[in-house]
Amino acid sequence: MILGFCLYFAVRSGVADEARTAYFNALTIIEIERDLGVWRERSLNEWAERSDFWTQVASLAYFWLLFPLIIAVGLWLYASQRQKYIVMRDAFLASGALGLVFFALFPVAPPRMLAELAGQFDTTPPPEVFGFVDSVKLHLRYAHDSASTGLWVNSYAAMPCLHAGWNLLLGVAIGWAFWGTRWQWPATIVGGALPVVQSLAVVLTANHYFLDIVVGLFVSALGIPIALGLQRSLYPFAGRWAPRLATSWRKAGGPAASEAG
Repeated sequence: MILGFCLYFAVRSGVADEARTAYFNALTIIEIERDLGVWRERSLNEWAERSDFWTQVASLAYFWLLFPLIIAVGLWLYASQRQKYIVMRDAFLASGALGLVFFALFPVAPPRMLAELAGQFDTTPPPEVFGFVDSVKLHLRYAHDSASTGLWVNSYAAMPCLHAGWNLLLGVAIGWAFWGTRWQWPATIVGGALPVVQSLAVVLTANHYFLDIVVGLFVSALGIPIALGLQRSLYPFAGRWAPRLATSWRKAGGPAASEAG
């Protein structure tokens, strides 16, 4: 699972590095949110920046409630509930694959980058692009575009927000793991809180838009039926046919036949 996520982040950093397109796609998202009456990202980021406490909380949640938590929960499920681990692993990887398609076809710049990109590509930028603070960089000294993180980061992968979506899957994994035990309701509460906390964190830190979150939750949730479908159809099919293919290959003169000769 860890190797799979390393591959995902490496591929993610290599797709959709189109700054101009990402900037104007971001403006499209802002316009849609204004029409829907939900454009509040800048005011929420400004509110958080007036409080060191909430900014620190949001920045820490943004960083620690993703990859470190995925590793911890994944290792725990692998060791204690292998079948549930396989289902959730496949859900993560399936949603990640869907996310890569979005990143390639519809690159979107996060709010924290809008002012910088406006200076490069927009002679008459709207006022909405100014005033955002990159809270994670300011308070955690974590730069998304630094040399140390360049392999793992695509700066124009705001849509969909898998930070929130994968926290939804983490919540499902935690609740499912404890279901039927005396800890099921505390685990359910924790699991339900994870995507909510992360959704707030990505907005307060100027890393995502509300529409990113909606699409990220949908894409990640879609990973669950895909994972269950693999369990019910593909894996049994592969299990039936793999031995037959191996036998046919040996009879046709594969490595085993060569060694026997």
